[in-house]
Amino acid sequence: MKPIRLGMVGGGSGAFIGAIHRIAARMDGRFDLVAGALSSDPTRAASSAADLGIRGYTSFAEMARLEAARDDGIEAVAIVTPNHMHAAPAVAFLNAGIHVICDKPLSATAEQARQIADAAAESPARFFLTHNYSALPMVREARALVAEGALGQVRLVHAEYLQGWLSDEVHNKQADWRTDPAQAGAGALGDIGTHAWQLAEFVTGQTPSHVSADLSSVVPGRPIDDDARVALRYASGAKGGIWASQVALGMENGLSLRVFGDRGALDWRLGDSERLIFTPKDGPAQILTRAQDRSGSFRTPPGHPEGYLEGFANLYLDIAEIIRGDTSRLDRVPGLAAGLSGMAFIAAAKASSAQDGTWTEVQP
Repeated sequence: MKPIRLGMVGGGSGAFIGAIHRIAARMDGRFDLVAGALSSDPTRAASSAADLGIRGYTSFAEMARLEAARDDGIEAVAIVTPNHMHAAPAVAFLNAGIHVICDKPLSATAEQARQIADAAAESPARFFLTHNYSALPMVREARALVAEGALGQVRLVHAEYLQGWLSDEVHNKQADWRTDPAQAGAGALGDIGTHAWQLAEFVTGQTPSHVSADLSSVVPGRPIDDDARVALRYASGAKGGIWASQVALGMENGLSLRVFGDRGALDWRLGDSERLIFTPKDGPAQILTRAQDRSGSFRTPPGHPEGYLEGFANLYLDIAEIIRGDTSRLDRVPGLAAGLSGMAFIAAAKASSAQDGTWTEVQP
């Protein structure tokens, strides 16, 4: 089949996540980037499009309208803007019948999330959310182990996502919008806490019913949270916790997940992402590698390391196959439900923290 014609909103010259999406989208040859509204600045948008050799637009609204009218127009669009700019382009392209691949979290506010949900409900196109870590092979293997009962009844769940790059006041393109409440909506809670939330939800198949949160701005004067500690309660009786921090000095990208059941336990860490430790009850710990992964989410033989880029590429591969009609992959690709769950987590954690950690229901 011919590659799916892809557009992009955001991701102009110098943008980090836009370049990641472009690499991932072309890794398996399933997408061809042909158009983009790459910046809100017309000059930068034009130069960025010229550098990539694609059709350039000065606004996403114009792009959605004109691309939908072309016989060779885009079939899907990647939205790689700051959080507050997810909703408007997502709605525009969904209304135009164009599939949307959106970076996480879903949006900056609950109202923006509802706008996306309403547009998705009325559109023939699909909506995908790029929680890339859930596409790593051993995370998918962890999910399979939980689903088949290898851990028995899940009792305890703990996820951490620790970074230190905002441990002092920082001013650059990446830091400025992430520490601006109007653009980000939430700080560490939304930027990396939603990754931890989705990872735990994806692997265990369970969504916490209540949270008790303590959100802090550790750096003086910072108007948004940079450290989030959230206790979790599940309807099943399981307990858990999430710690997401961007002021954990010395930590680079410390994402981890531990799940404990009554028959076994799992331990996975991003820094050693190709190994999953499974400890059965009354047995020695077993180190599982990609050689044991049943999802087939890899491109090279075991022992030839893969990682961050391949996680995104796995999502783009699965998304392409879904667009082409293979719905068997839907259950492992985050979509609107995952995005709304993340927004519910943010809202409940904020409400709880504002009430000194009062247990607060997570309302979908």
